[in-house]
Amino acid sequence: MNFIRFSDLCAQGKVRGQRVFIRADLNVPLDEAGHITEDTRIRASIACIRMALDAGAAVMVTSHLGRPTEGEFQPRDSLAPVAARLGELLDREVPLIANWVDGFQVDGKDLSPGQLVLLENCRLNRGEKKNNEVLARKMASLCDIYVHDAFGTAHRAEASTYGIAQYAPIACAGPLLATEMDAIARALSNPKRPLVAIVAGSKVSTKLTILKALAAKVDQLIVGGGIANTFMLASGLAIGKSLAERELLDEARAVMDLMKARGAEVPIPTDVVTAKTFAADAPATVKAVTAVADDDLILDIGPQTTARLAAQLMAAGTIVWNGPVGVFEFDAFAHGTEGIARAIAQSAAFSIAGGGDTLAAIARYGIEKQVDYISTGGGAFLEVLEGKTLPAFEILQKRANG
Repeated sequence: MNFIRFSDLCAQGKVRGQRVFIRADLNVPLDEAGHITEDTRIRASIACIRMALDAGAAVMVTSHLGRPTEGEFQPRDSLAPVAARLGELLDREVPLIANWVDGFQVDGKDLSPGQLVLLENCRLNRGEKKNNEVLARKMASLCDIYVHDAFGTAHRAEASTYGIAQYAPIACAGPLLATEMDAIARALSNPKRPLVAIVAGSKVSTKLTILKALAAKVDQLIVGGGIANTFMLASGLAIGKSLAERELLDEARAVMDLMKARGAEVPIPTDVVTAKTFAADAPATVKAVTAVADDDLILDIGPQTTARLAAQLMAAGTIVWNGPVGVFEFDAFAHGTEGIARAIAQSAAFSIAGGGDTLAAIARYGIEKQVDYISTGGGAFLEVLEGKTLPAFEILQKRANG
């Protein structure tokens, strides 16, 4: 992908004395008292902010937080806790500026090089979600350089993620977004083969477009969870009372046929782990897929299937992973997901993973350093897998190409 990198602008000395507007993703969880419960996104944003300050810029940062009603400020929507945490991490005061769209000052003066401010929740601005042109132009007038560093919002064409990039003098990708764009291009645009994708989840319907898009690209398409149950049923296997979408059997067969026509496959489990009830303490039984009883729930892939899939992953050139292959929250039904995770960690393949449950599995098995790239965007990552061009990628490439 061709786009301007903020790191290059800094290295070239083009940032000194400039007003830099950073769209970060600081949308962190808060408890009922308004305290931050997990600050990964704030810590991840620090690199871009430090880069701008070290380069001699006047720096303004904004983000959304929660789902506020545009134009209707509520205390729970304020970025005040984020400003406080940024201040702790940067060891400096980070003023929070409200009502900033029409221009602002700090202590009666314009923002100067070396200063940093946090602009209040951008989704409070009327017209933000609909990418209002007037709002976008006002935002753009505040800066000399716009930096998009929030991959989690890259699939949304909003005023602070798309419109401002249209009208700012320079629009570029921050380090987080640039790394994400590079990883996605490496995994999907020009992958080392074999390219293996793991798509798991409870329902085929939520991942159907992803499955169809990947079926046209990958060498092996591993399905897991409730999705695998639907594919097993479509293959003529009994699944007992397991979760499946019987109305989508034709769609599952179409995906398998598409893979087969390309000389590829959707590996169907040969053994599974079953239980009679969906509970953490339910007795787990490993059985062949041909032996699933009418009252069985399939909650994981079996050891034979896990070993076969692990071998495929170990031989892969590129791995894309979205979703655990079993109910890994229950220890008795976590072995399949752990086996897949360990194989990815040990594989020499370039690996990229994304999705909330996937990140939880990566953290559970402590393989963060063995996965080559962990995507920070849930919805954005899924849309990339669907083959969509994200609005943020599109506008940054357009601006880079003049």
